Amino acid sequence: MRPQAATVFELPDSLSATGPPESRGIARDDVRLLVATASGVTHVQFRDLGDFLEPPDVLVVNNSATVPAAIQGVRPDGRHVAVHLSSPLADATYLVELRCDDGSCRIRDGRSGERIAVEGGSVRLASAYPDASTQAGSRIWRAVLDLPTDLPSYLQRHGRPITYGYVGDTWPLRDYQTVFAREPGSAEMPSAARPFSDRLVARLVATGIDIVPITLHTGVSSLEADETPLSERFEVSDAAARRINHARGAGGRVIAVGTTATRAIESAARDDGSVRAAQGWTDLVIGPGRGVRMVDGIVTGWHEPQASHLLLLEAVAGRRIVGRAYEAALAERYLWHEFGDSALLLP
Repeated sequence: MRPQAATVFELPDSLSATGPPESRGIARDDVRLLVATASGVTHVQFRDLGDFLEPPDVLVVNNSATVPAAIQGVRPDGRHVAVHLSSPLADATYLVELRCDDGSCRIRDGRSGERIAVEGGSVRLASAYPDASTQAGSRIWRAVLDLPTDLPSYLQRHGRPITYGYVGDTWPLRDYQTVFAREPGSAEMPSAARPFSDRLVARLVATGIDIVPITLHTGVSSLEADETPLSERFEVSDAAARRINHARGAGGRVIAVGTTATRAIESAARDDGSVRAAQGWTDLVIGPGRGVRMVDGIVTGWHEPQASHLLLLEAVAGRRIVGRAYEAALAERYLWHEFGDSALLLP
């Protein structure tokens, strides 16, 4: 049984952002930003982020680009289904999740050997994941993809962004990219960085804030309360490690932009409080059992009740600050999910 976060709340449906802020008539960096510290809570807009940073602080951002990882399929009984591709495995199979057509519900009656027809090919469910013996009710599957072209080309032609039931319309892939997106591979947008704009990045750099890219390719985010995060591919380059260590050595704070950047940095962290170049797969779970060694603060979106990400936020900022932030966000009607508002948590 996974530990539960101390931050407990109910999320009204009315606080779900149903589309990008641009569809609401505001710019990316005009979404609201709640800044929570030990001394209290401040409400500003995201474009004001630089007011709470100073050199030699460093922002660590995820440069993974979102791929159109949802494809339409038809099950053997004729039912339509959305197949969400999460991440590749070493044996050339792929982790997938089966969802309703619009992403609003999980499908749990898949069976080993089932072949789902997709445009020009098929997706065959091989075994339940992570425990192949628990087929009944399984949500994630190890699958074999039989496609007419290589996967990136296929997804560019037939895929669409992964969406869930709270999204009110269909939005193009470009709306699911951050300004830092360079390396395609994320099943879902590393959304903590979405409010950054080119003008905000230029302003931060001009004031001496270093912005360091790392890579972590996200899997599907639809995990349940008792599920541990899926393994994900990451890379912290030698140049990134040097810049992060330089900032820390000069007395700066290491501010991770999102849980994905946090997981990548901490996967490359040494016991002595430095970070090394590293790449591969990480299954690191950050929470009460393993806190943080490098990250001093986090820029984050708002996570659902009982999400495992809440444990990570509490490990970074402490339960008191996280609890205070969520209480204030609910009271002030901040918007949730990938197109919503943001927080800066500074313990």
